[in-house]
Amino acid sequence: MTQLSTRSVLHRRMSAFVDWIRTDEAKVETIRKQSAEIRSRIRGQADKEGLTVRSTPNSGSFEKKTGLRRHLQGESEVEGQDIDLPFVISPHDEDGKKIDELLNRFARYAAISYPETSRTETRSSIQLDFVGTKLRYDLVPMLAVPGDNESQILLRKNGEERRTSVQKHIDFVTRRTGESNNLPGRVKFNECVRLVKWWREFRQVNARVLKDVPSIVLDLMCAHAYDHLRVRETYAETLAQWFSYLAAAVQKRQRVAFNDFGPFPAVNSAAVWEVLDPVNPNNNIVSPWNNFQVEEFGEWLEESCDILHRAIAADLRGDDVASMVSLVELFGNPFKHHCEAAK
Repeated sequence: MTQLSTRSVLHRRMSAFVDWIRTDEAKVETIRKQSAEIRSRIRGQADKEGLTVRSTPNSGSFEKKTGLRRHLQGESEVEGQDIDLPFVISPHDEDGKKIDELLNRFARYAAISYPETSRTETRSSIQLDFVGTKLRYDLVPMLAVPGDNESQILLRKNGEERRTSVQKHIDFVTRRTGESNNLPGRVKFNECVRLVKWWREFRQVNARVLKDVPSIVLDLMCAHAYDHLRVRETYAETLAQWFSYLAAAVQKRQRVAFNDFGPFPAVNSAAVWEVLDPVNPNNNIVSPWNNFQVEEFGEWLEESCDILHRAIAADLRGDDVASMVSLVELFGNPFKHHCEAAK
C-alpha cells in the first residue's frame, strides 16, 4: 500500500477526532478534585465503623489516559469517562470479606456522604452519578493482600475472589504509551486505544450476540497488536494493520498473552479462546464468551479493516467524500461533526 501522508485530509481528520474524543480537558481538574473529595468522605465513614482502608490507588481509564468524552446525542450515545475508585481494606472478620456485606456498607457510606446523588449497585461496586458534573464514579471495595502493597483481591457476587493489581494494570498501558511517544509521528498507543473503544460503541449497537465487550479486552487486544506491529505515522494505517492482525488472531483462536509480570502459563486447550490478564494469567478475560461471540468479534475486526482500507484508498485518490463516508461507518455520526481541528 502507498504510504499515507501525514499531511493528508484523512490523517488531519482522524487527528482532530482523536483530540475530541478524549476526556474533556475542562473536566480533568474537576475529576481530580471530586475524586479526592469522594475518597476522603467515604474513608471517613469507613473509619467511623472501624473498617480499615489501607489505600485508595489511582485506577481505570482516567489514570491510563484512555478515557472517552461523554456524548449522549441522538442515536450516537457514548457514556464516556467512568472513574474507578478502589478502596483497599483489611477486614476484621470473615463477614467483612463477603461482597454483599461490603457493598451494603459502601452503599450506606455513599448515601450518608451524598444523599442527593443517584446510586446503583453493580456486581462489585457502587456507582455514584453526579448530575452537575455529569460524571460517574465506581466505588470498588477490594481486599488487601498481606505483605504485598501492589496486589488486591477483587470480590464478585458469585463468590469468586480474584487476585489483581491496580498499579500493574496502569503500568501495563502507560509503559506502551511511553514507548510509542518515542516513535515517529503523533500516533500514540493510548490514543489508538481510545479510537478502538469508541469504535466498540458503534459495533455493539447492531451486534447479533456480542452485546458487551469490556474495555480490558480492548486494552489487551491493542497491546497485543502494538507489541507485534508498533504504530505507523498515521492513525488510519495503524488501525488498519492492527485490525487485520487481530482479525486473523481471533479467527485462528490464537492465544493473547503477555509476559510483562511473569512467564506465559500453559495453554488451556478446553477454552474457546484465551485473552489472559497480564497481572493474573489464570484469569481468562473472555472465558464467558462462546464461539458465536468470538466469531462476531473477529468479523467486526475484519470488516473494519476493509472499511479503513477503503478510506485510505479514497484519500489517496483525493475523494474526501468517500473517505468521510467510510470513517462515519467506523466511528458513527460524531466523526463528521468533530473531525476538524478547533480554530
